[in-house]
Amino acid sequence: MEDIFVGRLMSSPVETVAPDTAAHVAAETMIDEGIGSVVVTDDDGRLLGILTATDFVQIAAEQRWATDATVETYMSTDVTTTTVNAEVRDVADLMIEEGFHHVPVVDEEEGVVGIITTTDITAYMSTVQTPSPA
Repeated sequence: MEDIFVGRLMSSPVETVAPDTAAHVAAETMIDEGIGSVVVTDDDGRLLGILTATDFVQIAAEQRWATDATVETYMSTDVTTTTVNAEVRDVADLMIEEGFHHVPVVDEEEGVVGIITTTDITAYMSTVQTPSPA
Protein backbone atom coordinates (compact mmCIF):
# COMPACT_ATOMS: atom_id res chain seq x y z
CA MET A 1 0.00 0.00 0.00
CA GLU A 2 3.03 2.24 -0.28
CA ASP A 3 2.49 5.40 -2.30
CA ILE A 4 -1.26 4.87 -2.56
CA PHE A 5 -3.05 8.06 -1.65
CA VAL A 6 -6.48 8.60 -0.14
CA GLY A 7 -7.73 10.48 -3.22
CA ARG A 8 -7.38 7.29 -5.27
CA LEU A 9 -9.53 5.15 -2.97
CA MET A 10 -12.01 7.52 -1.34
CA SER A 11 -15.72 7.47 -2.07
CA SER A 12 -16.89 10.64 -3.75
CA PRO A 13 -19.23 12.37 -3.81
CA VAL A 14 -20.03 11.81 -0.15
CA GLU A 15 -23.57 11.79 1.25
CA THR A 16 -23.99 14.97 3.26
CA VAL A 17 -26.78 16.34 5.40
CA ALA A 18 -27.43 19.64 7.15
CA PRO A 19 -27.37 19.75 10.94
CA ASP A 20 -31.10 20.50 11.01
CA THR A 21 -31.97 17.36 9.00
CA ALA A 22 -34.30 15.08 10.94
CA ALA A 23 -32.30 12.18 12.39
CA HIS A 24 -34.74 9.63 10.97
CA VAL A 25 -34.21 11.12 7.49
CA ALA A 26 -30.43 10.68 7.88
CA ALA A 27 -31.03 7.06 8.96
CA GLU A 28 -33.27 6.47 5.94
CA THR A 29 -30.60 7.96 3.65
CA MET A 30 -27.98 5.61 5.11
CA ILE A 31 -30.27 2.61 4.56
CA ASP A 32 -31.33 3.67 1.04
CA GLU A 33 -27.74 4.35 -0.04
CA GLY A 34 -26.25 1.30 1.72
CA ILE A 35 -23.76 3.44 3.64
CA GLY A 36 -22.58 3.54 7.23
CA SER A 37 -22.39 7.28 7.75
CA VAL A 38 -23.44 10.73 6.59
CA VAL A 39 -21.21 13.76 6.83
CA VAL A 40 -22.77 16.87 8.32
CA THR A 41 -21.86 20.07 6.49
CA ASP A 42 -22.85 23.71 6.40
CA ASP A 43 -24.14 25.44 3.26
CA ASP A 44 -20.56 25.97 2.04
CA GLY A 45 -19.65 22.28 2.32
CA ARG A 46 -17.58 22.77 5.48
CA LEU A 47 -17.46 19.83 7.87
CA LEU A 48 -19.53 20.21 11.03
CA GLY A 49 -19.72 16.59 12.14
CA ILE A 50 -20.44 12.98 11.23
CA LEU A 51 -23.30 10.65 12.06
CA THR A 52 -22.59 6.92 11.81
CA ALA A 53 -24.42 3.63 12.16
CA THR A 54 -22.46 3.16 15.37
CA ASP A 55 -24.00 6.38 16.70
CA PHE A 56 -27.47 5.00 16.00
CA VAL A 57 -26.63 1.75 17.80
CA GLN A 58 -25.45 3.76 20.81
CA ILE A 59 -28.62 5.85 20.74
CA ALA A 60 -30.76 2.72 20.69
CA ALA A 61 -28.74 1.05 23.46
CA GLU A 62 -29.13 4.08 25.69
CA GLN A 63 -32.81 4.40 24.76
CA ARG A 64 -32.43 8.11 24.11
CA TRP A 65 -34.21 8.34 20.78
CA ALA A 66 -36.37 11.44 20.27
CA THR A 67 -38.76 11.37 17.32
CA ASP A 68 -38.21 15.05 16.57
CA ALA A 69 -34.41 14.96 16.95
CA THR A 70 -32.17 16.45 14.30
CA VAL A 71 -28.79 15.22 13.12
CA GLU A 72 -27.16 17.90 15.26
CA THR A 73 -28.54 16.17 18.38
CA TYR A 74 -26.55 12.98 17.76
CA MET A 75 -23.64 13.82 15.45
CA SER A 76 -20.01 13.64 16.55
CA THR A 77 -18.31 17.01 16.21
CA ASP A 78 -14.75 16.05 17.13
CA VAL A 79 -14.08 14.53 13.71
CA THR A 80 -10.72 13.25 12.56
CA THR A 81 -10.17 14.07 8.89
CA THR A 82 -7.63 13.42 6.16
CA THR A 83 -6.69 14.87 2.79
CA VAL A 84 -6.56 13.42 -0.73
CA ASN A 85 -2.76 13.42 -0.56
CA ALA A 86 -2.46 11.42 2.67
CA GLU A 87 -1.01 7.92 2.34
CA VAL A 88 -3.62 5.22 2.70
CA ARG A 89 -1.34 3.23 5.02
CA ASP A 90 -1.27 6.13 7.49
CA VAL A 91 -5.05 6.50 7.40
CA ALA A 92 -5.54 2.73 7.74
CA ASP A 93 -3.24 2.71 10.79
CA LEU A 94 -5.23 5.60 12.29
CA MET A 95 -8.51 3.82 11.65
CA ILE A 96 -7.25 0.69 13.41
CA GLU A 97 -5.79 2.62 16.35
CA GLU A 98 -8.91 4.73 16.90
CA GLY A 99 -11.55 2.17 15.90
CA PHE A 100 -12.86 4.37 13.09
CA HIS A 101 -14.69 3.02 10.04
CA HIS A 102 -15.11 6.37 8.25
CA VAL A 103 -12.74 9.31 7.83
CA PRO A 104 -13.96 12.38 5.93
CA VAL A 105 -11.61 13.73 3.27
CA VAL A 106 -11.40 17.52 3.30
CA ASP A 107 -9.84 20.26 1.23
CA GLU A 108 -9.16 23.77 2.55
CA GLU A 109 -10.85 25.35 -0.47
CA GLU A 110 -13.66 22.91 -1.26
CA GLY A 111 -14.59 21.57 2.17
CA VAL A 112 -15.62 17.90 2.25
CA VAL A 113 -14.57 16.19 -0.99
CA GLY A 114 -15.03 12.53 -0.06
CA ILE A 115 -14.80 9.89 2.61
CA ILE A 116 -12.49 6.92 3.02
CA THR A 117 -13.93 3.88 4.71
CA THR A 118 -12.80 0.45 5.78
CA THR A 119 -14.83 -0.83 2.83
CA ASP A 120 -12.83 1.33 0.39
CA ILE A 121 -9.55 0.02 1.78
CA THR A 122 -10.74 -3.58 1.84
CA ALA A 123 -11.98 -3.35 -1.75
CA TYR A 124 -8.59 -2.05 -2.85
CA MET A 125 -6.69 -4.71 -0.93
CA SER A 126 -8.81 -7.50 -2.42
CA THR A 127 -7.61 -6.52 -5.91
CA VAL A 128 -3.97 -6.01 -4.91
CA GLN A 129 -3.04 -9.30 -3.37
CA THR A 130 -4.52 -12.72 -2.78
CA PRO A 131 -5.24 -13.30 0.90
CA SER A 132 -2.91 -15.79 2.51
CA PRO A 133 -4.27 -18.76 4.48
CA ALA A 134 -4.44 -18.29 8.26
